[in-house]
Amino acid sequence: MVAKRGIQVASLRGRRVLVRVDFNVPQEANGQVADDRRIQEALPTLNHLRAAGARTILMSHLGRPEGRHDPRFTLKPVVHRLSAILGQPVPLASDIIGIQAIEGSARLANGEFLMLENLRFHPGEEANDPAFAAALARLGELFVEDAFGTLHRAHASTVGVPSRLPSYAGFLVEREVRELSRLVERPERPYVALLGGAKVADKLPLLASFLGRADTVAIGGALAFPFLAHRGHTLGATEVEGGLEDVLVEFDRAAMGAKTEIVLPTDAVLERPGTSATDVVEIGAIPPDAIIRDIGPATVARFRGALLDSRTVFWNGPLGRAEDPRFAAGTRDVLAHLASIPGYHVGAGGDSARIAQDLAVTSSFQFLSTGGGAALEFVQGTELPGLAILPDA
Repeated sequence: MVAKRGIQVASLRGRRVLVRVDFNVPQEANGQVADDRRIQEALPTLNHLRAAGARTILMSHLGRPEGRHDPRFTLKPVVHRLSAILGQPVPLASDIIGIQAIEGSARLANGEFLMLENLRFHPGEEANDPAFAAALARLGELFVEDAFGTLHRAHASTVGVPSRLPSYAGFLVEREVRELSRLVERPERPYVALLGGAKVADKLPLLASFLGRADTVAIGGALAFPFLAHRGHTLGATEVEGGLEDVLVEFDRAAMGAKTEIVLPTDAVLERPGTSATDVVEIGAIPPDAIIRDIGPATVARFRGALLDSRTVFWNGPLGRAEDPRFAAGTRDVLAHLASIPGYHVGAGGDSARIAQDLAVTSSFQFLSTGGGAALEFVQGTELPGLAILPDA
């Protein structure tokens, strides 16, 4: 992977620097920040800018306000938490590219910060509108990309602004590229991909990308249901994503040709209507009224066996309904086992980092990516527009 020009070579003192961060953080019901990990991950870049005397203008999105001002998605709670973390006030310009933003950026002193309100309050962000991108670019003199999780989107702040300003990669983006590249460029073998979650249609490109690259692909969670049904298993009342038969036939054919082993669940933890009790049943013996909620102990042992001799492991998505303590054991037990296995272990995509934290298995990983779809697309070899536009080192 070609390295990108990094922030460490930029002349920053007294310069107005536009920084794209990813502060799309989980929130409590009252709107307060529930998990500030993404803010914490940006601190190396923010502290470098502050120490170098930059005048920093931060840009982020939050949620899906669909191009209109929605108070549920204001960045006010984010700047409150960010101010506390930095130990200095971070004002919020509520008009993004209006008079508050213009005057606020002009008033900045060396080492100070300004946050623009949620970029997605403006329809020009997701549309990559040239006029909106130009208005954002006029606020700064340099651009720093530190929002790895947005690099797969060709939005105004990720491709429009860097096409108009001298641009650099922040420390977070540099680290993400460096660590994830280890999975793409000559990973140490055996290489195991451990994949869960749902939405098979969305994840099929990722699954297919591991054929021939990974030695083993172990599939759990709702992601496994269409594969099990395709092999003739009746899954009771479990909801199974449909319309994938032809795709799964082709996937199996490609897997055989690539000599990549596909490992699927052999038993499951079930939920039955009208009771809080859970049952463990072999796949193929699931009662008509039961719903699969987790992989069973035999599958846990099977997945752990697949990981035993691995040297590289990529994990994405829970192997069951891990947000419910009754159905978290499968994911927790498999991931905890990684801590005892030497090698390079990466978790990425969606809420994987949060799940690892909730299940107390973060020590099993050498790297937990901040990126969702961006990390998955990077690992499967797709070019990320927001990364491609940055100058090479």
